[in-house]
Amino acid sequence: MDFRHDVLQIIFEALKSLNEELPEDQQVALSEDTLLFGGESTIDSLSLVSVIVDVETAISTQYDRPVALTDDRAMSREPSPFTSVRTLTDFVVELLTEKA
Repeated sequence: MDFRHDVLQIIFEALKSLNEELPEDQQVALSEDTLLFGGESTIDSLSLVSVIVDVETAISTQYDRPVALTDDRAMSREPSPFTSVRTLTDFVVELLTEKA
């Protein structure tokens, strides 16, 4: 099963939700290249946590299985799965593929 498109849309929805809370000049781009973590990211740590929780909830609901994005595996991974939308998408797809 190809999860990539659906996962990317879920992440974009989480970012859209975040954008609703941000001033217009701080909106987060909906792109796979958008940085989520690190020195050049426009998202603060609290906002990133909110996005992660929204993604976990949506994935669990859509696929009827729990997903933990902040386990030891994710935290020790290089590069971090939270670096960009692309790396987060790849990580979630990897988790879903393992559990399929």
